[in-house]
Amino acid sequence: MSRAAKWLLTIVILLVVVVAGAALIAHEPEIPTATVDTSQFPEEQVRRGQEVAAAGMCVVCHTAPGGQANAGGFHMETPFGVIVSTNITPDTETGIGGWSFEAFERAMRRGIARDGTHLYPAFPYTSFTKMSDEDMHDLYAYMMSQPPVRNQPQETHLPFPFNQRMLMAGWNLLFLDRDPVAKVASESEAWNRGQYLAVALGHCSACHTPRNALGAEKSGKDYLGGGEAEGWIAPALNGSSKAPIPWTEQALFDYLRAGYSDQHGAAGASMTPVVRVGTSQIAESDTRALATYIASQMAGAGQGKTGPTPPQREAAAQAAVATTDTLGARIYANACAACHHPGPGGPDLFGTQPPLWLATSLNLDQPDNVIRYVLNGTQHDAGNPRGGHMPGYAYALNDAQVAAVVQFMRESFTGQPAWNGVQDAVRRIRGEYPLALQGREQ
Repeated sequence: MSRAAKWLLTIVILLVVVVAGAALIAHEPEIPTATVDTSQFPEEQVRRGQEVAAAGMCVVCHTAPGGQANAGGFHMETPFGVIVSTNITPDTETGIGGWSFEAFERAMRRGIARDGTHLYPAFPYTSFTKMSDEDMHDLYAYMMSQPPVRNQPQETHLPFPFNQRMLMAGWNLLFLDRDPVAKVASESEAWNRGQYLAVALGHCSACHTPRNALGAEKSGKDYLGGGEAEGWIAPALNGSSKAPIPWTEQALFDYLRAGYSDQHGAAGASMTPVVRVGTSQIAESDTRALATYIASQMAGAGQGKTGPTPPQREAAAQAAVATTDTLGARIYANACAACHHPGPGGPDLFGTQPPLWLATSLNLDQPDNVIRYVLNGTQHDAGNPRGGHMPGYAYALNDAQVAAVVQFMRESFTGQPAWNGVQDAVRRIRGEYPLALQGREQ
Protein backbone atom coordinates (compact mmCIF):
# COMPACT_ATOMS: atom_id res chain seq x y z
CA MET A 1 0.00 0.00 0.00
CA SER A 2 1.35 3.39 -0.95
CA ARG A 3 1.97 6.12 1.59
CA ALA A 4 -0.84 8.23 0.14
CA ALA A 5 -3.25 5.33 0.38
CA LYS A 6 -2.27 4.76 4.01
CA TRP A 7 -2.92 8.42 4.82
CA LEU A 8 -6.28 8.26 3.05
CA LEU A 9 -7.23 5.11 4.96
CA THR A 10 -6.18 6.74 8.23
CA ILE A 11 -8.34 9.79 7.49
CA VAL A 12 -11.32 7.59 6.59
CA ILE A 13 -10.92 5.60 9.82
CA LEU A 14 -10.70 8.81 11.86
CA LEU A 15 -13.81 10.19 10.17
CA VAL A 16 -15.68 6.97 10.90
CA VAL A 17 -14.61 7.14 14.53
CA VAL A 18 -15.63 10.79 14.81
CA VAL A 19 -19.01 10.19 13.19
CA ALA A 20 -19.60 7.11 15.34
CA GLY A 21 -18.62 9.04 18.45
CA ALA A 22 -20.89 11.92 17.53
CA ALA A 23 -23.77 9.53 16.91
CA LEU A 24 -23.13 7.88 20.28
CA ILE A 25 -23.15 11.25 22.04
CA ALA A 26 -26.25 12.32 20.14
CA HIS A 27 -28.14 9.14 20.98
CA GLU A 28 -30.76 9.51 23.67
CA PRO A 29 -32.69 6.53 25.03
CA GLU A 30 -36.41 6.19 24.56
CA ILE A 31 -38.38 6.73 27.76
CA PRO A 32 -41.09 4.07 28.11
CA THR A 33 -44.70 5.15 27.79
CA ALA A 34 -46.56 5.73 31.01
CA THR A 35 -50.15 5.68 32.16
CA VAL A 36 -50.93 9.06 33.66
CA ASP A 37 -53.56 9.21 36.40
CA THR A 38 -54.88 12.77 36.16
CA SER A 39 -56.80 12.39 39.43
CA GLN A 40 -53.46 12.78 41.19
CA PHE A 41 -53.34 16.46 40.19
CA PRO A 42 -55.06 18.80 42.66
CA GLU A 43 -57.44 21.33 41.11
CA GLU A 44 -55.29 24.21 42.35
CA GLN A 45 -52.20 22.76 40.66
CA VAL A 46 -54.06 22.44 37.36
CA ARG A 47 -55.22 26.05 37.69
CA ARG A 48 -51.66 27.22 38.26
CA GLY A 49 -50.55 25.17 35.29
CA GLN A 50 -53.12 26.90 33.13
CA GLU A 51 -51.47 30.24 33.91
CA VAL A 52 -48.05 28.78 33.14
CA ALA A 53 -49.36 27.55 29.78
CA ALA A 54 -50.80 31.00 29.06
CA ALA A 55 -47.52 32.69 29.96
CA GLY A 56 -45.66 30.19 27.75
CA MET A 57 -48.26 30.61 24.97
CA CYS A 58 -48.18 26.92 24.08
CA VAL A 59 -51.43 27.13 22.13
CA VAL A 60 -50.09 29.85 19.83
CA CYS A 61 -47.69 27.59 17.94
CA HIS A 62 -49.34 24.23 18.58
CA THR A 63 -52.69 25.10 16.99
CA ALA A 64 -53.29 25.06 13.25
CA PRO A 65 -55.64 27.65 11.73
CA GLY A 66 -59.13 26.32 12.30
CA GLY A 67 -57.74 23.37 14.25
CA GLN A 68 -58.31 22.25 17.81
CA ALA A 69 -56.25 23.78 20.56
CA ASN A 70 -52.77 22.27 20.98
CA ALA A 71 -53.44 19.53 18.40
CA GLY A 72 -50.50 20.69 16.29
CA GLY A 73 -50.17 21.29 12.58
CA PHE A 74 -49.13 24.92 12.54
CA HIS A 75 -46.51 25.68 9.87
CA MET A 76 -43.65 27.87 11.10
CA GLU A 77 -41.39 29.50 8.57
CA THR A 78 -37.70 29.45 9.54
CA PRO A 79 -34.49 30.21 7.62
CA PHE A 80 -33.91 26.44 7.47
CA GLY A 81 -37.32 25.45 6.15
CA VAL A 82 -40.88 25.00 7.38
CA ILE A 83 -41.31 23.32 10.76
CA VAL A 84 -44.69 21.80 11.61
CA SER A 85 -45.76 21.89 15.25
CA THR A 86 -46.69 18.66 17.02
CA ASN A 87 -49.78 17.53 18.90
CA ILE A 88 -49.32 18.26 22.61
CA THR A 89 -52.75 17.16 23.80
CA PRO A 90 -52.80 14.06 26.03
CA ASP A 91 -53.85 11.73 23.22
CA THR A 92 -51.92 8.52 23.77
CA GLU A 93 -51.34 7.75 20.07
CA THR A 94 -50.78 11.11 18.37
CA GLY A 95 -50.05 13.39 21.32
CA ILE A 96 -48.18 13.26 24.62
CA GLY A 97 -50.68 11.17 26.57
CA GLY A 98 -48.10 8.44 27.20
CA TRP A 99 -45.42 10.82 28.38
CA SER A 100 -44.27 10.54 31.97
CA PHE A 101 -43.17 13.68 33.77
CA GLU A 102 -39.58 12.57 33.14
CA ALA A 103 -40.18 12.55 29.38
CA PHE A 104 -42.06 15.86 29.50
CA GLU A 105 -39.32 17.58 31.50
CA ARG A 106 -36.58 16.25 29.21
CA ALA A 107 -38.32 17.74 26.20
CA MET A 108 -38.89 21.06 27.96
CA ARG A 109 -35.38 21.40 29.38
CA ARG A 110 -33.21 19.60 26.82
CA GLY A 111 -35.22 19.51 23.62
CA ILE A 112 -35.44 15.71 23.39
CA ALA A 113 -38.74 13.94 22.75
CA ARG A 114 -39.91 10.83 24.59
CA ASP A 115 -38.66 8.55 21.81
CA GLY A 116 -35.17 10.10 21.98
CA THR A 117 -35.62 12.32 18.93
CA HIS A 118 -33.94 15.71 19.10
CA LEU A 119 -36.30 18.66 18.73
CA TYR A 120 -35.56 21.82 16.80
CA PRO A 121 -35.24 25.07 18.80
CA ALA A 122 -38.25 26.47 16.95
CA PHE A 123 -39.75 24.82 20.01
CA PRO A 124 -38.23 27.22 22.55
CA TYR A 125 -36.81 24.72 25.00
CA THR A 126 -33.85 27.09 25.12
CA SER A 127 -36.12 29.29 27.24
CA PHE A 128 -38.26 26.66 28.95
CA THR A 129 -35.13 24.99 30.32
CA LYS A 130 -34.99 27.89 32.78
CA MET A 131 -38.47 27.24 34.21
CA SER A 132 -38.78 26.60 37.92
CA ASP A 133 -39.46 23.05 39.07
CA GLU A 134 -42.84 24.11 40.46
CA ASP A 135 -43.92 25.67 37.17
CA MET A 136 -42.77 22.60 35.29
CA HIS A 137 -44.85 20.27 37.50
CA ASP A 138 -47.87 22.57 37.32
CA LEU A 139 -47.66 22.80 33.54
CA TYR A 140 -47.47 19.02 33.24
CA ALA A 141 -50.54 18.65 35.46
CA TYR A 142 -52.49 21.09 33.31
CA MET A 143 -51.46 19.67 29.94
CA MET A 144 -52.28 16.10 30.98
CA SER A 145 -55.68 17.21 32.33
CA GLN A 146 -56.85 18.64 29.00
CA PRO A 147 -59.12 16.82 26.54
CA PRO A 148 -57.13 14.52 24.25
CA VAL A 149 -57.38 15.22 20.53
CA ARG A 150 -56.51 12.54 18.01
CA ASN A 151 -54.60 14.32 15.26
CA GLN A 152 -51.41 13.37 13.46
CA PRO A 153 -49.88 16.53 11.96
CA GLN A 154 -47.71 16.42 8.89
CA GLU A 155 -44.10 15.60 9.75
CA THR A 156 -41.39 18.21 9.44
CA HIS A 157 -39.09 17.66 6.45
CA LEU A 158 -36.15 20.03 6.31
CA PRO A 159 -33.53 19.88 3.55
CA PHE A 160 -30.20 18.17 4.16
CA PRO A 161 -28.26 18.58 6.43
CA PHE A 162 -30.89 20.20 8.68
CA ASN A 163 -33.00 17.05 8.56
CA GLN A 164 -30.28 15.24 10.52
CA ARG A 165 -31.71 15.79 13.98
CA MET A 166 -28.72 14.26 15.74
CA LEU A 167 -26.82 17.42 14.78
CA MET A 168 -28.91 19.17 17.43
CA ALA A 169 -26.83 17.40 20.07
CA GLY A 170 -23.82 19.44 18.96
CA TRP A 171 -25.97 22.56 18.66
CA ASN A 172 -27.09 22.11 22.25
CA LEU A 173 -23.50 21.71 23.42
CA LEU A 174 -22.69 25.04 21.79
CA PHE A 175 -25.75 27.10 22.56
CA LEU A 176 -28.06 25.60 25.19
CA ASP A 177 -27.69 27.62 28.39
CA ARG A 178 -29.50 25.81 31.19
CA ASP A 179 -28.62 28.21 33.99
CA PRO A 180 -31.70 29.43 35.87
CA VAL A 181 -32.84 33.04 35.66
CA ALA A 182 -30.78 34.83 38.29
CA LYS A 183 -32.53 37.39 40.46
CA VAL A 184 -31.04 40.87 40.49
CA ALA A 185 -30.94 42.14 44.06
CA SER A 186 -30.90 45.79 43.04
CA GLU A 187 -34.15 45.45 41.10
CA SER A 188 -37.71 45.30 42.38
CA GLU A 189 -39.72 42.14 42.94
CA ALA A 190 -41.90 43.08 39.97
CA TRP A 191 -38.85 43.53 37.73
CA ASN A 192 -37.45 40.15 38.71
CA ARG A 193 -40.80 38.49 38.14
CA GLY A 194 -41.00 40.17 34.75
CA GLN A 195 -37.51 38.97 33.88
CA TYR A 196 -38.50 35.37 34.67
CA LEU A 197 -41.70 35.69 32.63
CA ALA A 198 -39.85 37.19 29.65
CA VAL A 199 -36.85 34.86 29.69
CA ALA A 200 -38.14 31.50 30.93
CA LEU A 201 -41.83 31.43 30.02
CA GLY A 202 -42.75 34.09 27.48
CA HIS A 203 -39.53 33.49 25.47
CA CYS A 204 -39.70 37.06 24.14
CA SER A 205 -36.17 36.79 22.82
CA ALA A 206 -37.13 33.91 20.52
CA CYS A 207 -38.68 36.42 18.15
CA HIS A 208 -37.23 39.74 19.26
CA THR A 209 -33.52 38.83 19.27
CA PRO A 210 -31.41 38.37 16.11
CA ARG A 211 -29.91 34.93 15.49
CA ASN A 212 -26.55 33.80 14.22
CA ALA A 213 -25.95 31.67 11.12
CA LEU A 214 -26.72 28.49 13.08
CA GLY A 215 -30.03 29.78 14.38
CA ALA A 216 -28.96 30.54 17.95
CA GLU A 217 -30.00 33.77 19.63
CA LYS A 218 -27.30 36.40 19.90
CA SER A 219 -26.52 37.83 23.31
CA GLY A 220 -25.12 40.95 24.92
CA LYS A 221 -26.14 44.18 23.23
CA ASP A 222 -28.11 42.16 20.66
CA TYR A 223 -30.49 40.81 23.31
CA LEU A 224 -34.02 41.92 22.32
CA GLY A 225 -32.43 43.88 19.48
CA GLY A 226 -35.05 42.81 16.95
CA GLY A 227 -35.55 39.56 15.08
CA GLU A 228 -37.93 37.73 12.83
CA ALA A 229 -41.05 35.67 13.36
CA GLU A 230 -42.59 33.74 10.46
CA GLY A 231 -41.58 36.36 7.94
CA TRP A 232 -42.57 39.33 10.08
CA ILE A 233 -39.92 41.64 11.52
CA ALA A 234 -40.14 41.52 15.30
CA PRO A 235 -39.04 45.03 16.34
CA ALA A 236 -36.35 45.73 18.91
CA LEU A 237 -37.40 45.75 22.55
CA ASN A 238 -34.22 47.38 23.78
CA GLY A 239 -32.60 50.79 23.45
CA SER A 240 -32.44 50.45 19.66
CA SER A 241 -36.23 50.54 19.32
CA LYS A 242 -37.44 52.41 16.24
CA ALA A 243 -40.75 53.46 17.81
CA PRO A 244 -41.39 57.18 17.09
CA ILE A 245 -42.65 57.66 20.65
CA PRO A 246 -40.65 55.77 23.30
CA TRP A 247 -42.57 52.99 24.98
CA THR A 248 -43.44 53.56 28.63
CA GLU A 249 -44.25 50.92 31.22
CA GLN A 250 -47.93 51.92 31.10
CA ALA A 251 -48.04 51.80 27.29
CA LEU A 252 -46.47 48.34 27.35
CA PHE A 253 -48.97 47.19 29.97
CA ASP A 254 -51.90 48.47 27.91
CA TYR A 255 -50.54 46.82 24.78
CA LEU A 256 -49.80 43.47 26.45
CA ARG A 257 -53.01 43.41 28.48
CA ALA A 258 -55.55 44.76 26.00
CA GLY A 259 -53.69 44.57 22.69
CA TYR A 260 -53.81 48.31 22.19
CA SER A 261 -51.87 51.44 23.08
CA ASP A 262 -53.02 54.91 22.08
CA GLN A 263 -49.51 55.97 21.10
CA HIS A 264 -48.47 52.75 19.38
CA GLY A 265 -51.58 51.16 17.94
CA ALA A 266 -52.99 47.64 18.05
CA ALA A 267 -51.21 44.31 18.33
CA GLY A 268 -51.16 42.63 14.95
CA ALA A 269 -49.53 39.81 13.02
CA SER A 270 -47.75 37.33 15.30
CA MET A 271 -48.43 39.46 18.38
CA THR A 272 -52.20 39.10 18.08
CA PRO A 273 -52.39 35.53 19.44
CA VAL A 274 -49.60 36.28 21.94
CA VAL A 275 -51.84 38.91 23.54
CA ARG A 276 -55.14 37.09 23.07
CA VAL A 277 -54.17 33.77 24.65
CA GLY A 278 -51.07 34.87 26.55
CA THR A 279 -50.42 38.22 28.17
CA SER A 280 -54.11 39.07 28.55
CA GLN A 281 -54.85 35.76 30.28
CA ILE A 282 -52.16 35.65 32.96
CA ALA A 283 -52.53 37.43 36.29
CA GLU A 284 -52.73 41.19 35.82
CA SER A 285 -49.78 41.59 38.18
CA ASP A 286 -47.73 39.34 35.91
CA THR A 287 -48.60 41.42 32.84
CA ARG A 288 -47.54 44.49 34.80
CA ALA A 289 -44.30 42.79 35.83
CA LEU A 290 -43.56 41.87 32.22
CA ALA A 291 -44.15 45.48 31.19
CA THR A 292 -41.84 46.66 33.97
CA TYR A 293 -39.02 44.44 32.77
CA ILE A 294 -39.42 45.20 29.05
CA ALA A 295 -39.63 48.94 29.77
CA SER A 296 -36.30 48.72 31.58
CA GLN A 297 -34.73 47.06 28.53
CA MET A 298 -36.06 49.86 26.31
CA ALA A 299 -34.77 52.64 28.54
CA GLY A 300 -32.93 55.25 26.54
CA ALA A 301 -34.59 54.36 23.23
CA GLY A 302 -34.72 57.44 21.04
CA GLN A 303 -32.36 59.49 23.18
CA GLY A 304 -29.92 61.53 21.16
CA LYS A 305 -31.78 60.87 17.94
CA THR A 306 -33.12 63.68 15.82
CA GLY A 307 -36.29 63.46 13.81
CA PRO A 308 -39.74 64.93 13.43
CA THR A 309 -41.89 65.15 16.54
CA PRO A 310 -45.34 63.50 16.55
CA PRO A 311 -47.06 66.85 15.76
CA GLN A 312 -44.61 67.42 12.91
CA ARG A 313 -45.27 63.92 11.63
CA GLU A 314 -49.01 64.54 11.69
CA ALA A 315 -48.63 67.87 9.90
CA ALA A 316 -46.51 66.24 7.22
CA ALA A 317 -49.07 63.46 6.87
CA GLN A 318 -51.88 66.01 6.48
CA ALA A 319 -49.98 67.82 3.75
CA ALA A 320 -49.12 64.59 1.96
CA VAL A 321 -52.67 63.21 2.03
CA ALA A 322 -54.01 66.53 0.73
CA THR A 323 -52.11 65.99 -2.51
CA THR A 324 -52.67 63.33 -5.12
CA ASP A 325 -49.79 64.14 -7.42
CA THR A 326 -48.15 60.72 -7.14
CA LEU A 327 -49.38 57.17 -7.64
CA GLY A 328 -48.79 56.34 -3.98
CA ALA A 329 -50.73 59.39 -2.80
CA ARG A 330 -53.69 58.57 -5.04
CA ILE A 331 -53.82 54.96 -3.85
CA TYR A 332 -53.62 56.10 -0.23
CA ALA A 333 -56.44 58.60 -0.76
CA ASN A 334 -58.68 55.96 -2.33
CA ALA A 335 -57.84 52.90 -0.22
CA CYS A 336 -56.43 54.06 3.11
CA ALA A 337 -57.44 57.61 4.05
CA ALA A 338 -60.99 56.74 5.09
CA CYS A 339 -59.62 54.90 8.12
CA HIS A 340 -56.13 56.41 8.44
CA HIS A 341 -56.85 60.09 7.90
CA PRO A 342 -54.53 62.60 9.60
CA GLY A 343 -55.61 65.88 11.13
CA PRO A 344 -59.19 67.20 11.50
CA GLY A 345 -61.70 64.45 10.94
CA GLY A 346 -59.22 61.74 11.90
CA PRO A 347 -58.20 59.44 13.38
CA ASP A 348 -61.53 59.35 15.28
CA LEU A 349 -63.72 59.74 12.22
CA PHE A 350 -66.02 56.69 11.92
CA GLY A 351 -64.03 54.83 14.57
CA THR A 352 -60.92 54.97 12.42
CA GLN A 353 -57.55 53.55 13.23
CA PRO A 354 -54.46 54.72 15.10
CA PRO A 355 -52.28 57.27 13.27
CA LEU A 356 -49.90 55.53 10.91
CA TRP A 357 -47.28 58.23 11.39
CA LEU A 358 -46.67 56.72 14.85
CA ALA A 359 -46.35 53.15 13.55
CA THR A 360 -43.08 51.40 14.37
CA SER A 361 -43.34 49.35 11.16
CA LEU A 362 -42.97 52.47 9.00
CA ASN A 363 -39.78 53.36 10.86
CA LEU A 364 -38.00 50.00 10.57
CA ASP A 365 -35.04 49.49 8.25
CA GLN A 366 -37.00 47.08 6.02
CA PRO A 367 -40.48 47.49 4.52
CA ASP A 368 -41.60 43.88 5.04
CA ASN A 369 -44.15 44.45 7.81
CA VAL A 370 -45.87 47.30 6.01
CA ILE A 371 -46.01 45.27 2.80
CA ARG A 372 -47.53 42.32 4.62
CA TYR A 373 -50.22 44.52 6.18
CA VAL A 374 -51.10 46.02 2.79
CA LEU A 375 -51.21 42.61 1.09
CA ASN A 376 -52.84 40.57 3.87
CA GLY A 377 -54.81 43.13 5.84
CA THR A 378 -55.71 42.23 9.40
CA GLN A 379 -58.46 39.71 9.98
CA HIS A 380 -58.41 39.99 13.77
CA ASP A 381 -57.25 42.37 16.44
CA ALA A 382 -56.15 41.61 19.96
CA GLY A 383 -58.17 44.38 21.64
CA ASN A 384 -58.27 47.47 19.46
CA PRO A 385 -61.29 49.48 20.66
CA ARG A 386 -61.62 50.97 17.18
CA GLY A 387 -62.15 47.57 15.58
CA GLY A 388 -59.49 45.50 13.93
CA HIS A 389 -60.54 44.35 10.47
CA MET A 390 -58.56 45.73 7.56
CA PRO A 391 -59.03 44.31 4.07
CA GLY A 392 -56.02 42.96 2.24
CA TYR A 393 -55.15 44.41 -1.14
CA ALA A 394 -53.18 41.48 -2.55
CA TYR A 395 -55.71 40.95 -5.32
CA ALA A 396 -56.61 44.60 -5.84
CA LEU A 397 -53.16 46.15 -6.26
CA ASN A 398 -50.26 44.98 -8.39
CA ASP A 399 -46.65 44.96 -7.18
CA ALA A 400 -45.89 48.45 -8.46
CA GLN A 401 -49.00 49.89 -6.80
CA VAL A 402 -48.27 48.24 -3.45
CA ALA A 403 -44.69 49.50 -3.62
CA ALA A 404 -45.92 53.01 -4.44
CA VAL A 405 -48.31 53.30 -1.50
CA VAL A 406 -45.81 51.73 0.91
CA GLN A 407 -43.10 54.15 -0.20
CA PHE A 408 -45.56 57.07 0.00
CA MET A 409 -46.32 56.33 3.66
CA ARG A 410 -42.66 55.87 4.50
CA GLU A 411 -41.51 59.15 2.97
CA SER A 412 -44.53 61.27 3.89
CA PHE A 413 -45.24 60.13 7.45
CA THR A 414 -41.84 59.43 9.01
CA GLY A 415 -39.22 61.83 7.74
CA GLN A 416 -37.10 58.74 7.06
CA PRO A 417 -35.30 58.10 3.76
CA ALA A 418 -37.01 55.96 1.15
CA TRP A 419 -36.62 52.21 1.37
CA ASN A 420 -34.60 50.42 -1.31
CA GLY A 421 -35.93 47.49 -3.30
CA VAL A 422 -39.56 47.81 -2.19
CA GLN A 423 -41.06 46.34 -5.35
CA ASP A 424 -38.69 43.36 -5.16
CA ALA A 425 -39.76 42.86 -1.54
CA VAL A 426 -43.42 42.97 -2.58
CA ARG A 427 -42.78 40.33 -5.24
CA ARG A 428 -40.92 38.12 -2.76
CA ILE A 429 -43.58 38.36 -0.07
CA ARG A 430 -46.43 37.85 -2.52
CA GLY A 431 -44.61 34.75 -3.73
CA GLU A 432 -44.90 33.19 -0.26
CA TYR A 433 -48.64 32.65 -0.66
CA PRO A 434 -50.58 30.66 0.42
CA LEU A 435 -48.32 30.12 3.47
CA ALA A 436 -48.26 33.86 4.13
CA LEU A 437 -52.05 33.79 4.39
CA GLN A 438 -52.13 30.89 6.81
CA GLY A 439 -54.02 32.99 9.36
CA ARG A 440 -51.40 33.70 12.01
CA GLU A 441 -53.71 36.25 13.60
CA GLN A 442 -55.83 33.45 14.96
